[in-house]
Amino acid sequence: MALQYRITKRNNSIQNNTPQYILQAISKGTIDLDKLSVDISNECSLHQVDVQAVLIALGIKMNFYLQDGYAIDMGDVGKFKMGLQGVAASTPEELSPKKNIKKFSINYQPSIKLKRMLKAGVKVFKEGSRHL
Repeated sequence: MALQYRITKRNNSIQNNTPQYILQAISKGTIDLDKLSVDISNECSLHQVDVQAVLIALGIKMNFYLQDGYAIDMGDVGKFKMGLQGVAASTPEELSPKKNIKKFSINYQPSIKLKRMLKAGVKVFKEGSRHL
């Protein structure tokens, strides 16, 4: 397993559009629900259909609990909670959800296990190069 990257040129709009170069991670694509359920079913005694039903139910329950104000702790996966971005007002009386909430988001915090993996580093290779 290794993460592929490319070198990308960016212009720094803060410093007179001077060019800078960054390393950019490359996505290999998207893993959909079918692929995920097949892979999980191959590693346990559950059939793909059962795994898929659980994953669909998980999505439905996450939606329900997040909208109800709960944070969801998924163990080694991490935690999810609802967040919002708003506009400030001069006084509390001027605040209203309709006027001051601009958008909602879902905040994700990786588990300790995932944080350790990130801290230890991930193998990477440059786009177009051979890797083992």
